[in-house]
Formats: sequence, structure tokens, C-alpha cells
Amino acid sequence: MKTKTELLKLYNLPLEELLSEAKKYTFKEFEFCSLISARTGKCSQNCKYCAQSTHYNTSIYTHPLVSVDEVVKVAKESKENGAINFAIVTSGKTPDEAKDFDELLKMIKEINKLGLKSCASIGILNEKQAKQLKEAGLVRFHHNINTAESYHSEICTTHTFQDRLNTCKYVKEQGMELCCGVIIGMGETVEQRIEMAMELAQIAPNSIPVNILTPIKGTPFENYFDKIDEENIIRTIAIFKIANPKSSIRLAGGKKARLSEKNIELLIENCVDSAIVGNYLTTTGFSAQEDKKKVLNANKTLKSL
Repeated sequence: MKTKTELLKLYNLPLEELLSEAKKYTFKEFEFCSLISARTGKCSQNCKYCAQSTHYNTSIYTHPLVSVDEVVKVAKESKENGAINFAIVTSGKTPDEAKDFDELLKMIKEINKLGLKSCASIGILNEKQAKQLKEAGLVRFHHNINTAESYHSEICTTHTFQDRLNTCKYVKEQGMELCCGVIIGMGETVEQRIEMAMELAQIAPNSIPVNILTPIKGTPFENYFDKIDEENIIRTIAIFKIANPKSSIRLAGGKKARLSEKNIELLIENCVDSAIVGNYLTTTGFSAQEDKKKVLNANKTLKSL
């Protein structure tokens, strides 16, 4: 594993040199995944970036857990658009916070029947819940560290950084794939972005989704548009790839709002191996057709089942 000093030195290279180094580790095949916000809003946690928190007045549309049939419908559409992984995403600290866990297990089984790789992003787990998800056939679990440990208390105080690490540990102990990433542009320093890359290297997830903060009106971070520019987004993602050569670096939320199409293609060509297609939780993304075009323009091949 590279040291913090080595990664900082790489971060500050001329951009072309940095991207050339990252490209050495980037996969030729490109993978798409998609998601459904199966339960939206009314979250008890106080994450300062999040439109779904009950601590802030963001006026988003909220809804309880959708039906199994609705999940199957959206999953089928995602598969037709080229997605390989399909994720059920719910708001809330833990998967049983709204007593929906049994329904979530049914959804996982139905997604697997479609030939998709099931994924769930349903909060902080305990060991028993991780075991139940594995027994239901869940292939991949998504749970971000969000930021560097040294910056976590500036983001959230209703759960700890260790809670997040424990969830990742339980998932890996059950033999499930792990998707674990970050949100950049929340006021962290360059050094803290390096810390994120190093923490992820310790966790060794299969996939690292990189989200770029999209400031939401009503949240404490509603005016955080200037906390990171496009060049530093590119530099950060390149460092994540170099520090995590065996993990797929996944371009996720914020790419449409915070990056030019030219820079998205630059990232796909040099340091990004996968992306989430379609919309996210409370923000919109590119269509599957738009993202496919970017991948082909960057001379990548699309991974298929």
C-alpha cells in the first residue's frame, strides 16, 4: 500500500501524468449498476449533506417502503438498459428501523431470479442482519464510509465512523461483495481525501462509488458548491484508483451536476471502471443511453452478464 506522502506527491503531479499513472490500473470492461430508492426520507440521522434527514427542512417527496412488485418492475427495466447490479436503497439508520426487513429479504430473492446481481444499501448492520441477508441470497452490500475518519464528526453525530467500519466488516465476514465509497466536496482537505483513499484500501471493497456533493437547499451544506472544483474531482478519483487498483471505481451521484461531459469521458478513459446509471436518491442522473455513449467514446467495452 502506498503511503500518505507518496499519494500526496502523486496528487500534485501534472494532471496528465497523474491520469497516466491511474490508467495503468483501470479495467477495460465497464460495468453499469442501477438502483431504486425503495424508502425515501424521514431518516433519523443528521448527516449534513442529506436531503432525507428529519433534522432539515428540504421539502423532498417522501414515501414508505415500496412493494416487491414495484422493485421487480424497476429491476427489469434496469436490466434492459444494461445494468448488471441492481440495488435496493432505503433511508434510515438500520434496515429494521421501519420494520421493513422481511420485505427487503423478499425483494432480494426476486432480484436474483431476474439474473441481476442483487445489492442492498439499507443502513448500519449488526452481525445477525448480515447473516440473514447472506441467507436470502444477497450478492453485494453497499455502505459508504462517506468521508475521512478525521472529518466524520463534521458530517454526522448520530452514528460513528466505527459503526460504518463494523458494517463493512460484517458484510465481508459473510462472504458478500462490498460496495463502499465516499462523498467528496463536503469541505474536507486534500489530505483528508488521501486518508479516504487509504482507509478504502484497508477495507478493500469490490466497488468504490465516488459521489460528488450536490448541495441540497435546506441542508447545512446547501451552499457548498465551491468546496471542490472539477480538476480536484478528477485528481481525487485518480488517487482512489491508484490506491485501490483491484477495486472498481464507480462514478456515482453528482456527476451530472458537477462535471462536464468532457471530464466525465476523461475519467472513464483513465480511472473509472463503472457507473450508476439513471437517477439517484433525491437527484437526477444521465439516462442509460447517455452513459453508454460516454463509455464507447472513451474506448471502453461494456461488461455484460
